[in-house]
Amino acid sequence: MTLVSAHRCLTSADIEAAIALGADYVEIDVQRTADGALVLHHDPVDVAPPDVLRYADALDLIAGRSRVHLDLKFRGDEVAAVALAVDRLGTDRMLVTTGHDDGVRAVRDWSDAHGHHLMVGLSLGRGVPGFALWQMAKVRASELWPGVRYRHSRANIVVAHHWLARLRVRRFARRHGLPLLVWTVDTPRSLAYWMRPGRAWLVTSNEPAVALRLRADRISP
Repeated sequence: MTLVSAHRCLTSADIEAAIALGADYVEIDVQRTADGALVLHHDPVDVAPPDVLRYADALDLIAGRSRVHLDLKFRGDEVAAVALAVDRLGTDRMLVTTGHDDGVRAVRDWSDAHGHHLMVGLSLGRGVPGFALWQMAKVRASELWPGVRYRHSRANIVVAHHWLARLRVRRFARRHGLPLLVWTVDTPRSLAYWMRPGRAWLVTSNEPAVALRLRADRISP
């Protein structure tokens, strides 16, 4: 059965809606402000806006009610954010993703040192606006042939934009026996493709209700 993560739940209302819907995971984007506060925000932020949801408060909302998908958007000291989530939810109620190889490695090393079995994924599909052509080519090559990055980071989940997954990354995950998390799948046609059993372990979507309905239709007698 393909699991569903409700994408980008940044407010209390978003989190409550995802839980009420029955999404398997509530995905929250975690940023660190200039003064070190952890907040729910997609883009970098120096000072937290007054209405932003604090990370610790979001964990309290989710604890005991759903599983959390932490998408760490900042670089450096990722372990502190993960340790807080493990303390509040436990390792079997969460997964961690980030686009930073060293951040994945740090979390995996910490997890092993503390005897935790934690799911940690290196996200492939970075934006390349403003990059020179050779830089774009280098980034995409490292994503379509990610073996070196995955060995270095020790990621135990393959995380990829759905087009990269279709092109080659799905085969990489299958060959290495790793779960595949595909993001961000929103159109009915793409959801129908990725929600078929065996194509992905987890699908992240801004349309979790559609994804859950497709799954229910496939497993209903």
